[in-house]
Amino acid sequence: MAETLISPGVLSIENDQSFITQQPVTVGAAIIGPTVKGPVEVPTIVTSYSQYQNIFGTTFTSASNVYTYFTSIAAYNYFNNGGQTLLVSRVVSGTFSPATSSAISASTQAASQPSFVLETLSEGVIMNSSSSLDSSGALLSGSMNNIRWQITNADTSSGTFALLIRQGDDNTNNQTVLETWTGLSLDPTAPNFISKVLGDQTQNYNSTNVQMEYSGSYPNASKYVRVKSVNLLTPNYFDNAGTPKNQYTSSIPLNASGSFGDAVGSLATGVNAKYYDNIVSGVTNTQGLTGSDYNNMINLLSNQDDYRFNVLITPGLFSAEAPVGASQITSIINNTQNRGDNIYVVDLVTYNGSQTSAISTANALNTSYAASYWPWVQTIDPDSAQRVWVPASTMVAGVYAYNDNVSEPWFAPAGINRGGLSNVVRAAQKLSQANRDALYSNKINPIATFPGNGVVLYGQKTLQTKASALDRVNVRRLLISLKSYIGQVANNLVFEQNSIATRNAFLSQVNPYLTSVQQRQGLYAFKVVMDDTNNTPDVIDRNQLVGQIYLQPTKTAEFIYLNFNILPTGVSFG
Repeated sequence: MAETLISPGVLSIENDQSFITQQPVTVGAAIIGPTVKGPVEVPTIVTSYSQYQNIFGTTFTSASNVYTYFTSIAAYNYFNNGGQTLLVSRVVSGTFSPATSSAISASTQAASQPSFVLETLSEGVIMNSSSSLDSSGALLSGSMNNIRWQITNADTSSGTFALLIRQGDDNTNNQTVLETWTGLSLDPTAPNFISKVLGDQTQNYNSTNVQMEYSGSYPNASKYVRVKSVNLLTPNYFDNAGTPKNQYTSSIPLNASGSFGDAVGSLATGVNAKYYDNIVSGVTNTQGLTGSDYNNMINLLSNQDDYRFNVLITPGLFSAEAPVGASQITSIINNTQNRGDNIYVVDLVTYNGSQTSAISTANALNTSYAASYWPWVQTIDPDSAQRVWVPASTMVAGVYAYNDNVSEPWFAPAGINRGGLSNVVRAAQKLSQANRDALYSNKINPIATFPGNGVVLYGQKTLQTKASALDRVNVRRLLISLKSYIGQVANNLVFEQNSIATRNAFLSQVNPYLTSVQQRQGLYAFKVVMDDTNNTPDVIDRNQLVGQIYLQPTKTAEFIYLNFNILPTGVSFG
């Protein structure tokens, strides 16, 4: 379309100002801790508690007692309060491996050469379902936590078969089918090749490069198994006349069912494994693990490019306890400060840790990227229905999720309106006003109990020692949100021309977004400068694009003073 008039006339120009402001990529919480089952040291995103249960399990037995890990209780409370995504990194003590399928035999092949071999995604002996069958067709060692396989509809004329993944504790007449895969083939050239359909990928943490390494050709589509190997391939199963080749028809697996076995790795059991309120000062493990068992995942989650989250919890690590967390928490705080995109909820002391000990531990920490809460609380275990004691971080991620759902991240996740702990029965100590004063003045957020309102997070300080706007959780989370969005906008400008058009493209996205934050009570005022004043010729010649963002964060009303003035009769209020 013409942009100028050469001869007399009317020029109509369109100025589209209806662009919709791009919204930031949403991220959720992350948790590092032990689980009953699941992939070991493979960060996995789950979007509901039922999905978490399917992948990571629920309860387990130790010394005749039923336990649930803090990880599971935290996941339940997070999703129960509106959390959207949770990045779960399972850690263990000792060596763990997956279980492999029993022989999946072909029609004329020996059991020593199965048609193909499956492997569980989950690791540990809990996945072993290998055992004899009872009269109902149930596996004697089958359980709700492990699985079994079944081949059906094997057809040599088409070279296909179906695979069922069943729950380990079902039986012949009452099957619990978890997954059904139909029309599978052993032909590597076909689109229905079993490895292509189910996946054959494995992930392992490389401590030298601090990253996950992948092997296998196809991403895993099954939630329970991957293909470990295909021993009897049937390439180009049909001849030119469309007839199955004789040398391959005997490779198709038989209709049969079987189990999984040979996995290693056991959960910590017995009197030496400490759980719940038995985790006290001086213990050498929490939930059967020591702090060093967390190191790999702490290092891995320092990678901001691959793993994104806005809050991190590690219930089971304690800053005051050297064997079970002190050095690890220091590493996490350093990583969090370097990432700059999340806040870490620190547990200071074990169950019997005193207020004095908690204050002493908090005073040794100084960062606006972490917050602490005290004391421990009692909650109802969602899976065993028992009343159990848990550290504060187990519940706090759920409060943050609720706060973000009913308001915004820059509102304080505290107080009666947004800081209520609905799933908590009681706090380990009922704090007096003097207790709360002592805790809050030393950077610890009290967990208070109020008649009629229950147990409430009654503080929102970060662990920053120096007084500033960033010594409050809501302001730190505001900055995390703003940096996340603005950083995403800036990433799209890398390698673009350093011109007025590029700067305007940045301003046209950032200013409307900050305006929306201001309208949603996150900012009193703001100003964004990206022009010739801070992008001088010298700056441009260094291939730099500079922007300055000035913010006035809103503050919360934490100290409310009400003056009641008593006046004599007859005084006018006019």
